[in-house]
Amino acid sequence: MKQWFKYIKPYLKYFITGPVCMIIEVIGEMLMPYMLAVVINAGKEGTLTVGESILAAVIMIGIAVIMMIGGVGGAYFGAKASVNFAADLRADVYKKVQEFSFRNIDKFSTGSLVTRLTNDVTQLQNFVNMLLRMALRSPGMMIGGIIMAVALRPSLSVVLAVTVPLMMLSIFGLIFIGFKRFTRMQVKIDRLNSTVQESVTNIRVVKSFVREDYENDKFQTANRDLKASGMSAMKTMIFMGPVSTIFMNITTLLVLWLGSDAVVKSSMNVGDLSAFLTYVSQILMSIMMITMLLMTSARALASAKRIKEVLNEEIDIVDGDNANSELKVKNGKIEFKNVTFRYYKNSEEAVLNNIDLTVEAGATVGIIGSTGCGKTTLVSMIPRLYDVDEGEVLVDGVNVRDYSLYNLREGVSMVLQKNVLFSGTIKENLRWGDENATDEQMIAAAKSAEADKFVTSFTKGYDSDLGQGGSNVSGGQKQRLCIARALLKKPKILILDDSTSAVDTATEAGIRKALREEIPDATKIIIAQRISSVIDADKIIVMDDGCITGVGTHEELLKNNTEYQEIYYSQVEKEGENNG
Repeated sequence: MKQWFKYIKPYLKYFITGPVCMIIEVIGEMLMPYMLAVVINAGKEGTLTVGESILAAVIMIGIAVIMMIGGVGGAYFGAKASVNFAADLRADVYKKVQEFSFRNIDKFSTGSLVTRLTNDVTQLQNFVNMLLRMALRSPGMMIGGIIMAVALRPSLSVVLAVTVPLMMLSIFGLIFIGFKRFTRMQVKIDRLNSTVQESVTNIRVVKSFVREDYENDKFQTANRDLKASGMSAMKTMIFMGPVSTIFMNITTLLVLWLGSDAVVKSSMNVGDLSAFLTYVSQILMSIMMITMLLMTSARALASAKRIKEVLNEEIDIVDGDNANSELKVKNGKIEFKNVTFRYYKNSEEAVLNNIDLTVEAGATVGIIGSTGCGKTTLVSMIPRLYDVDEGEVLVDGVNVRDYSLYNLREGVSMVLQKNVLFSGTIKENLRWGDENATDEQMIAAAKSAEADKFVTSFTKGYDSDLGQGGSNVSGGQKQRLCIARALLKKPKILILDDSTSAVDTATEAGIRKALREEIPDATKIIIAQRISSVIDADKIIVMDDGCITGVGTHEELLKNNTEYQEIYYSQVEKEGENNG
């Protein structure tokens, strides 16, 4: 509860005022049947005057108005409290996800995180709203109704002593079963969301491979699973209505049977029987409202558990105890000392094995090797996207763990293997590199990345809108925009992870030239599949199966490194065949 109080405290006045308003409504509901009973009894006995009738009517109208104010106030403050509670909770969950390391993100699927941020938070919002409106109102009606009923006719209250506990026992049993089923249903929602997100995001691939039928079948399977799970949960809840109705009707019949006999024998007034029946109805209705609250709570508890999993997730990459907030990357010298890394702690095989490497500040280094040999993982250690399991990574002679994450990553620009652009204009995307960059600086960066020509060919130029993920530009154009964004950051270390694979060799040569001339002092690491992309590098690193198998210039490696020779000659032969 302490964890949730953080989201209640700022809106405590709403959380208090709402239930208080509902209690006012409950008091009115308790008084109204009693007033009506007095009027009926007096009217039957003929002792009711016109003045007393008018007075009673005025009092009852006054009570009704106060009840209305209480009811509207309760609903209003309940909505204010629940909406604000959900907004703050959603913001905190989103903020926590933004702090996740790659390893944390790997633990949760994207679809699951989206479900937790939307559906699960909404379930809690609905629960809080219903809780504030019913938590005091329903028990208040039940307790008040029982007190008034017992005061009116103790002998008839025996009926309630039997039926009410039986009704509540039956409902609680159904709630217990429903909780487990709702938990399973939320997992199925995760799976459906993941399926939809993956299919829509990759719709171009789906269409190009004519896999619409396959994706439809996959969606239908997830949809059927969710439907089956949802029906299983709802079937349990469906029983609550009939169970409550049966007990309500049985109780009403018993009260009418015993009460009418008392009226016939003149041991009970008609007005008292009418009031007793109203109180019985209120008691049973309050139990049904408690049932609805518990039904919502069953689903909310499942959602709360899933949200707490995100909020309580331990982030494995954070500022260390020795992190110096004043320390910044100044030169860009990089050292790997006996670095070993595994994606999973219990994995027998390491992704990187005893890496020893030094990259001097301002140098241009190429990394080449077969797919899956650990190139991307290696450079991901520099900005601490992953942390080493053994050994250490140093930047400017300082362990990367001793930098604050913000300062370390401010000094490193990384163009990822998968080029990511966001919805918005080209200008807005470029300014991710520097939100305060001038138009001139932005255009200069775009020119260095060979992007200015195609951008200015668009009708709106840099104000042109990009689709989601940059869907309305080509792969090569995406890569050039991402490089421009990275250059705008003016990094001390620039990492290009196979980021020119979709551009032609002439454009790539222009980009390499710009990198040498525009940021000569920055350390540049270029991961590539084509030797032509790294042939001019000061140093080329050859990797295979998580190990460094060669380091040197193009000429040195061509003489003494077998793996480099195989890559080089295979590409030369391929180019020769293409030219032939």
